[in-house]
Amino acid sequence: MLDVLVIGGGVIGCSVARELSRWQLRVALCERGTDVCVGTTKANSAIVHAGHSAKPGSLMAKHNVRGNALYDQLCADLDVPFRRNGSLTLCFAEADRPKLDALYMDGITNGVPGMRIIERDEVLRMEPNINPEVVAALHTPTGGIVCPYELTVALAENAAMNGVEFHLEAAVEGLTSIAGGGWLVHTGKGDFRTRTVVNDAGLYADVINNMVSSKQLRITPRRGEYWLIDKAYDSAFTATLFQLPSAMGKGILVTPTVDGTVLLGPTAEDIDDKEDLGTTLSGLDQVLKVASLTWPSLPRRSMIANFAGLRAHLSSHDFVIGEAPDAPGFFNAAGIESPGLTAAPSIAEELCRRLVAALQPSARSDFQPKRPPVQRFREMTDAERAAAIARDPAFGRIVCRCEMVTEAEVRDAIRRPVGARTVDGVKRRTRAGMGRCQGGFCMPRVLALLSEELGISPLAVTKDSSASTILTSRLDGVKEQSK
Repeated sequence: MLDVLVIGGGVIGCSVARELSRWQLRVALCERGTDVCVGTTKANSAIVHAGHSAKPGSLMAKHNVRGNALYDQLCADLDVPFRRNGSLTLCFAEADRPKLDALYMDGITNGVPGMRIIERDEVLRMEPNINPEVVAALHTPTGGIVCPYELTVALAENAAMNGVEFHLEAAVEGLTSIAGGGWLVHTGKGDFRTRTVVNDAGLYADVINNMVSSKQLRITPRRGEYWLIDKAYDSAFTATLFQLPSAMGKGILVTPTVDGTVLLGPTAEDIDDKEDLGTTLSGLDQVLKVASLTWPSLPRRSMIANFAGLRAHLSSHDFVIGEAPDAPGFFNAAGIESPGLTAAPSIAEELCRRLVAALQPSARSDFQPKRPPVQRFREMTDAERAAAIARDPAFGRIVCRCEMVTEAEVRDAIRRPVGARTVDGVKRRTRAGMGRCQGGFCMPRVLALLSEELGISPLAVTKDSSASTILTSRLDGVKEQSK
């Protein structure tokens, strides 16, 4: 029997799994997708929020500020790119100064360090490309940027190194309480007996909760649309740039990413379909219109991609964390929308504390907090590249020209614990396909490497889900043997 079954392989679920692996517990994670990080976590603003936008006294505020403080050590241990670039919340009208002041006071109440309100001249000295009509801004130096999918993959790898079992394409279909305590969790990959369950199922956390608890939850998918700008504009801004928030969220931002691109978005639209990741003309136009107030000269001809993400919104607009009152041994992390990425390490700490109190395990003396470093060819000096090629000639074969990703990196991404099994899985781990050509050059080679490393036919390689095969048949008429 398992001690803990974690449901959901996003940043929350993988954070919880890694935190639990510090203890002498048998832990497994079930994910309905073909990989970790295929839901909300893969498509968001990639911001580590300072904490001034969360309502004072809320769980969002508590876990935002604590989670922010944990990021430096976490990302250092996991070899994940992270930068404290700071943020500016911009005010464009004198009449809106009270809103800026209120935001500052909320930050003080929440315990956000180092904040100050700065005037127009200082704003423009810090960020010359901001609209000169800016009146003032709230500067928060503890704000940061991170790669959410690299972080989630790293958390999963490290958890697996420390003994956590990962079961992919294992959608939860039902839960049955066991007499005397515990749960039988029914999935598409079989049943799991476990003493406790942690529900980190993102947009489906309400569905899972409502299978076992009379305290029903209802999550509304909130769609946000984004534009991505080419690396040529990497130096346009240093800080993350917000406008004053609205009732629907923190609004449309302009931010650099740790990967050198510039991100614009998101919109905020409540929809019914938990799977609808479609972009819309009106939504993308809204992003450009609002972002232009921050950045009047934004380069509309340098967009390389657009996409949409879904946030798990509860009407209470706060996180639900802890044991369901009428379902002993069933713990929720539900309604984890923004600042969920920032809060993830803190939420994991909280849930781990509660589970340890319930299960009374001993701490592990052999827990390994670090994962093996990722060798990124694009970040190496010429001397380091020469040495890497001497060790492994596959470093000398470029697969993705836009992002300078080598064959060695693709093979490593497939071979690592909880490794890539799809083209998008390789993309999230290495950035192959994320550059200006959006995979036009590298996809065939990535597909071939997946086929070779996994021992499957090229016809069986998928883009992301099991239903997204890329090739349909061979033109030479050769019949392939099943493996």
